Amino acid sequence: MIRKYLLLSIVVLTGFCFLGRLFYLQIIEPDSNSIESDNAIRKVYKYPKRGHIYDRNGRLLVANQPTYDIIVVPNELGSIDTLLFCNLLNIKKERFLKSISRAERYSKKLPSVFLTQISKEDYAFLSEKLRKFKGFYIRKRSARDYQTEIGANVLGYIAEVNPDNLNKETYYKFGDLIGKQGVEKSYEKALRGVKGVNYIQKDIYNRDIGPYKNGKFDTLPIPGKDIKLTIDSDLQAYGELLMKNKMGGIVAIEPSSGELLSLVSAPSYNPALLVGRERSKNYMKLFNDSIHLPLFDKSLIRMHVPGSPFKTLVALTALHEKTITEKEVIFCDNKYVYGRNRRIMKCHCGGGYRNLSSAISNSCNSYFAMAFRKTIDKYKNASESMDIWSDHIKSFGLGEFLGNDLSVGKKGNIPDGEYYDKWYPDFKWGPTTIISNAIGQGEILVTPIQLANMTAAIANKGYYFTPHIIKSIQGETINNKFTAKINTTIDSKYFDPVIEGMSKVYTNGTASFLKIPGISVCGKTGTAENFTKINGVKTQLTDHSIFIAFAPKENPKIAISVLVENGYYGARWAGRIASLMIEKYLNGEVTLKNMERLVLNKSLESEYLKPYSNKPFKINQ
Repeated sequence: MIRKYLLLSIVVLTGFCFLGRLFYLQIIEPDSNSIESDNAIRKVYKYPKRGHIYDRNGRLLVANQPTYDIIVVPNELGSIDTLLFCNLLNIKKERFLKSISRAERYSKKLPSVFLTQISKEDYAFLSEKLRKFKGFYIRKRSARDYQTEIGANVLGYIAEVNPDNLNKETYYKFGDLIGKQGVEKSYEKALRGVKGVNYIQKDIYNRDIGPYKNGKFDTLPIPGKDIKLTIDSDLQAYGELLMKNKMGGIVAIEPSSGELLSLVSAPSYNPALLVGRERSKNYMKLFNDSIHLPLFDKSLIRMHVPGSPFKTLVALTALHEKTITEKEVIFCDNKYVYGRNRRIMKCHCGGGYRNLSSAISNSCNSYFAMAFRKTIDKYKNASESMDIWSDHIKSFGLGEFLGNDLSVGKKGNIPDGEYYDKWYPDFKWGPTTIISNAIGQGEILVTPIQLANMTAAIANKGYYFTPHIIKSIQGETINNKFTAKINTTIDSKYFDPVIEGMSKVYTNGTASFLKIPGISVCGKTGTAENFTKINGVKTQLTDHSIFIAFAPKENPKIAISVLVENGYYGARWAGRIASLMIEKYLNGEVTLKNMERLVLNKSLESEYLKPYSNKPFKINQ
């Protein structure tokens, strides 16, 4: 008997426990998970305004404009006139069926984006008609409104999330927008804000009957934060103008802070092209341009041999290792002979006696081949010497990721001893084996931003700040790594003779015709060999034109690197563009009008089309 009552008591007690739990979950305090999984509750997300983007001077670059999306819930779809619906939206039936199928694959119960970014005019027309089409809703949010036509690679763009985005972060839902490039991607979390949500109770007939729990669990959207960039929009616009009908990149840095003043990738495009209903079509057009690659940020990820600007680091390393002195003199007879087979490295400095200063100003290959060879010969083991040399070079930010706040980047390549040990496993290699490194050729690869950062480090006589594009974030402080000095391994006392040589590049060297009135500039010209494959055959194209510079010589305000693809020798186009950019930034105007007209009127399109012409062509003319 006792057992009977005990069993009954347990059953009753268990029943009360279940009822109590259900009462608590459904009436007293339902949690967010129970709400999210309840099919009787419709979630309506309220999207915040994305943060505005300004340049360093407070000029508005990116704002917002209202836009509207059509949302579909597949399980709620009733019998509709498909043809009428397509006509209202000005879409084809195939597009309708494809969008519905995509929504069903995502979820039959959850809302999906059917059509994005319809205009205010279309919204006004559709808002009254859409009630006839069950399962479809209109969602208001904001789209980007570009106040400028420049800086597409800097600003980036936003687009719908993809499956990878959805898997990585639960915040996003199908159809949400996310930064895909530029600062829109780098500072997505700050710019996007936080979505709000309204929970709508539905009846047994799937009709909305009002806010769930009188809106107890509803949340308001939190607007995105405004950000200010380090970019000078006037300088950026001028750089893009100078690079019209050319391919390459320009990177300008403020040496005293590491702030990026301009980040030009050419050719560029109007960022407004990637907003609105035509976004997909415009994107595919840009994506399919395999010659100009407008979506490819050449200032950040175009890797190339640095050419002669690299000689400055060869000199600094040799000085620090005490394998040369600034007064050491060699005689150049327009070539450097090396190796058992008496191989020849040509030199175009004009020949004669060269010390460090004149070797830099006239870009003497023989001098730097000597300096590099002595450095690698310093220790008995070439591999050990190469490791030491490589560490010095890498301390300038080459061969490694810079740790900046940009959305893309490349490491480049600075070889070390292990690199060549693997390359020559059965061969006792030495400095003559890899002598091309002395003049910035061989296995060395850099990006334009790395060259600009290297130049800033030289301007600062041995240190730099991590290049960055963020100046301020509303209500936040920027990462303190951007204000921390990064020292190179080269003693500061060795920079003066190199800087003096770079100054003479402008006064009486390879860039003497690029002088800027009233401004002392330190620079270095560079010419980099350029190869491609045509029908599977390695073919040489016109050399790349490269230039680095900083100014003024004392208390530098700007450090710059310029790459003009297929532009031939360094001073021809890259040097001219660098001088014009420096004068524009420091003086606010350009007096070198003849130089400006020459650059603006020159197109290199014929050079870029040569590999595709199926005709013989000449280079370096």
